[in-house]
Amino acid sequence: MASRVVPFASHSLMLDRLSDTNRRAFLDGVRTFSPAVLATFSWGLVTGVAMTKSVLTVPQALGMSFAVYAGSSQLAVLPLFAAKLPLWTVLLTAAMVNLRFVIFSAGLAPHFSYLSLRRRLLLGYFNGDIIYLMFSKRNFPVGWQPGKEAFFWGLAVSSWCSWQLSSVLGILLASLIPDNWGLELAGTLALIPLIVSAIATRSTLAAVAVASVVALLTFELPYRFGLPLAVFAALFAGTLADVIAERTAPKPAAGDKSDKPAATRPLR
Repeated sequence: MASRVVPFASHSLMLDRLSDTNRRAFLDGVRTFSPAVLATFSWGLVTGVAMTKSVLTVPQALGMSFAVYAGSSQLAVLPLFAAKLPLWTVLLTAAMVNLRFVIFSAGLAPHFSYLSLRRRLLLGYFNGDIIYLMFSKRNFPVGWQPGKEAFFWGLAVSSWCSWQLSSVLGILLASLIPDNWGLELAGTLALIPLIVSAIATRSTLAAVAVASVVALLTFELPYRFGLPLAVFAALFAGTLADVIAERTAPKPAAGDKSDKPAATRPLR
């Protein structure tokens, strides 16, 4: 019975996007993303200014903003373009910086596996760090659920619009924006509360702590290789915290229905 419901729901979702459920879910996604607009806008503005002040022309910068839509890799490859390094070094650097999206995609896959390949590729283009973080915090069950895809699109559209608007403004107004405005720092500071709010379990705390240390220690590595190292270190630390918690946690008392390991329980 369930195997028939999911395909039918996946085909009817596009026709049902304007339903009350999807409309409310979409607006919920927009509201959920609203605290991150300042951070996204700041980073987009920084990236737009940096692209125009590098070796890229305005049309090239605009094309890169819309086609790539990945601020970290865009900033990472600009010095390589300026130094006229071989194309393979540019591609390798971008791949290293964006390797984290493989993990994000793996996390989203169980939620949208019922969609067509084209729809999943479209979701992948709009996915991002903050979007994945906010989507994951909702703890949606896997598979089809009313409003889940609409909630994702509320996050994605908000992120894409704020990023592209700020990036285009940075590209077109680069000559009017001084380098000493500290926009990059403003974007970083705006992201900190979002990251802290995501630390809700012991395993998450372990992952964030280890990733921070690894990122600092590997900051000088070429091709931004420190970023994927920090991501994999975070995955290892979070998984290890879960395993240790499961092995050391006392057996639940009679009548205790909690089946969550200690590492995944909320911090107190």
